[in-house]
Amino acid sequence: MVYSSKEIYQNQIEDIKKSGLYKEEWAITSSQAVNIDVLDDENKEKNILNLCANNYLGLSNNNEIIEAAKESLSSKGYGMSSVRFICGTQDIHKELEYKLSQFLEKEDSILFASAFDANTALFEAILTDEDELFSDKLVHASLIDGMRLCKAKKQIYEHSDMEDLENKLSLSKARIKMIVTDGVFSMDGDIAKLDEISKLAEEYEALLMVDDAHGEGVLGDHGRGIVNHFGLSDKEVDIDIGSLSKAVGVVGGYIAGSNTLIDYMQQKGRPYLFSSALTVPDVAATIAAINLILRDDSLVNKLWENTEYFQKAVKEIGFDIGRTQTPITPIMIGEVKKSAEFSKKLFDDNIFATSLGFPTVPQGLARVRVMLSAAHSIEDLDFAIEKFEKVGKKLQII
Repeated sequence: MVYSSKEIYQNQIEDIKKSGLYKEEWAITSSQAVNIDVLDDENKEKNILNLCANNYLGLSNNNEIIEAAKESLSSKGYGMSSVRFICGTQDIHKELEYKLSQFLEKEDSILFASAFDANTALFEAILTDEDELFSDKLVHASLIDGMRLCKAKKQIYEHSDMEDLENKLSLSKARIKMIVTDGVFSMDGDIAKLDEISKLAEEYEALLMVDDAHGEGVLGDHGRGIVNHFGLSDKEVDIDIGSLSKAVGVVGGYIAGSNTLIDYMQQKGRPYLFSSALTVPDVAATIAAINLILRDDSLVNKLWENTEYFQKAVKEIGFDIGRTQTPITPIMIGEVKKSAEFSKKLFDDNIFATSLGFPTVPQGLARVRVMLSAAHSIEDLDFAIEKFEKVGKKLQII
């Protein structure tokens, strides 16, 4: 039997649905916030407590940031309609890159449309078939895709296993060796052993690159990220990649590193060279967000207070939250269909917490991932804890 391409894809979609791995998208009719209005299965609007967003500091609808974006529209317009090197750079793009460099304590930085773009730009630009990559087994999909684009040899070390990493480094004869890790692992919430990794990088003369998308705004002094958290310098961590769409609350990504690296990426980074520049309001909003984070660390402190409060409570109830060390709180379920059912019943009880299964996480390790925010009140968290306990007992998870 000959199938059309449409039939092939439709059959695969049906298989995804049967396995419990089909991803639903719920339309939000309000701004991104702690409480959001969402259209349910019957297309009716309901107000629901949001425990899904990476809105760590609650900045996604911050008035100061919104006003900065509005003001920029009046003074500088909206889109750039061009790539950076042709006519797509304004002074505020340079201002933001300077501000990011200062915030991250790096020599220079370069903006991208997303952190995914930054990760797909890096490896192909700076590595050849004479070089070798050493990446943690659980790095983000964007890093995996980025590494696939280059011709360097690839080694994968067991998650946070320093002995395995050292064994692999010791055998390498590559021209350039590069260690690749997430700063905070987004599915489990644990932190890379960056202090130990940096020592191995020095010993084996390897470059060290960290994707700190979930660390900036969360770890370190004023949320400067995992490099600052461990007291490391730009000499010990060569490349810092991050996102402006999570704790910062806007959109975009960056690579931060030496002046030479950034100069080279401006010449060779294909997603930079062939994508239009970030819009003016996005850049202005990001500058305002970083200014706010630098001015006051109360939001970072509140985030960690909420994290301790919620995680302590759900553990006492009997939930397994894995190995998290950050506000990322996986409620470990195991079986993917039960995890999806848990998420749906929470939704019915006005809690928005998404189920994650394979391939986002390994087979048999499905979970409902809770993303805590500085914007959550204790009353919000108490409401969530009550509903988690109710549904967890009903489904015999606890």
